[in-house]
Amino acid sequence: MDQPTSRDGTTQQLSQYRWLSFDVVGTLIDFEAGIVACLREIASEAGVRLDEERALSCFAAAEDEQQRLAPELPFTQMLTPIYRRIATELGLPNSQGRSVALRQSIPSWPAFPDAVEVLAKLRHRYRLVALTNADNWALEHMAATLGSPFHDSVTAEDVGVNKPDPRVFEYCADRQQAGGYRREAWLHVAQSQFHDIATARRLGVATCWIERRADKGGFGATPTPQEMTVPDYHYATLTDLWAAIEGV
Repeated sequence: MDQPTSRDGTTQQLSQYRWLSFDVVGTLIDFEAGIVACLREIASEAGVRLDEERALSCFAAAEDEQQRLAPELPFTQMLTPIYRRIATELGLPNSQGRSVALRQSIPSWPAFPDAVEVLAKLRHRYRLVALTNADNWALEHMAATLGSPFHDSVTAEDVGVNKPDPRVFEYCADRQQAGGYRREAWLHVAQSQFHDIATARRLGVATCWIERRADKGGFGATPTPQEMTVPDYHYATLTDLWAAIEGV
């Protein structure tokens, strides 16, 4: 994967933001680990060898297709039809009981190792908003996993569409504006070029790309973007972002 170079934004500029929105699934919650753990258990019980990277690629393609078919359905409610799509390709059982396993596994999806600690620190300096394609049920579980760091949240269930639809970002901007938090003071933090970075940049929202797969390459379980978008800030981890903020 080509590595884009961040726009010329010094760490001093990080002091201008008053609120940070976060993509949750993939940026804060390691959904790839959660998906693989769930599929690995099913495969083991079925006596099937699971190629984990292939499984993630199949997942990404299935999500892309499912979102085109039902853009109003929150990502976390797509997990059942996504499983049905990938089960045949991966040789996994495709019964009704198995098809709901991915969604049922959400409460056990782990946080990235740096997420809880850094979010707790950021919470004391910024307003934190979850901006997610999850539904409200799933976000409740994921927020608990993260130590309940958010001051507010916007879900796909709230808006009626998923990112990368710009309406999700506009809804979030209007909601925070009502509370006195201006668009100019907003930094969106996300790992997904496909769902987040490109749309946010087109809307003029400052972006911070957390490249969670920097040491792996490829896009894993996230659909491949049509092109790479250069963010305002670019770090491999939240720890790196926090270090930059502390340097202000």
